[in-house]
Amino acid sequence: MTEEPTILIVDDEPAIRDMIGIALDTAGFRSISAETALEAHVTIVDHRPDLVLLDWMLPGGSGIELARRLKRDELTSDIPIIMLTAKTSEDNKVQGLDVGVDDYITKPFSPREMVARIKAVLRRSTGNLRDKPIRVFDLELDPGSHRVSVEERPVDMGPTEYRLLNFFMTHPEKVFSRDHIQDQVWGANVYLEERTVDVHIGRLRKALTSASGNGIDYSALIQTVRGAGYRFSTRHD
Repeated sequence: MTEEPTILIVDDEPAIRDMIGIALDTAGFRSISAETALEAHVTIVDHRPDLVLLDWMLPGGSGIELARRLKRDELTSDIPIIMLTAKTSEDNKVQGLDVGVDDYITKPFSPREMVARIKAVLRRSTGNLRDKPIRVFDLELDPGSHRVSVEERPVDMGPTEYRLLNFFMTHPEKVFSRDHIQDQVWGANVYLEERTVDVHIGRLRKALTSASGNGIDYSALIQTVRGAGYRFSTRHD
């Protein structure tokens, strides 16, 4: 999590978005907003917020359906969601918990309560998910310390190569196009030269080649899929 966590506010009422935004800014968060489920999904993919405040009732699709979609997608499943709802029945809360919603705030609510719940959910999500080391064979990436190692020996690589490896290791055995990798690692609104993704993948492979051991060539786990893009495999021959 960054020093200034980004919170996405998804609500179709401007007055509520403004009120929440002011409270978040005062509490030291960065806030962005969306009015509809579709706009929210695009914003989440583009900006990767640290948490989503999601209204239950939205135009063009309900908040609970968006939550279900986010939690089913591996690219967004780790983003915590707090539902904003006027619904207080047990059935509604059970439905949200079944989908994977992290917490509820029932309208009307106080800014102080909202900020406290956001901080609590962020602490849980950071500790349980984002700082958990990822391991494939003897290759380990530790998001908490921002280190990569093979057989406990450090592997030197640049920040972009680290982000690439983090993306690959958290999405194994899936083929991603260069455009998709660019969106996830650099951001959707960043312009890159045509071969930039290939160049950085080449650098990542070089770093992993120098650290390979125990009969495993870790650079070979990053596979080129002709006509499609790249895949990180957790199998080796």
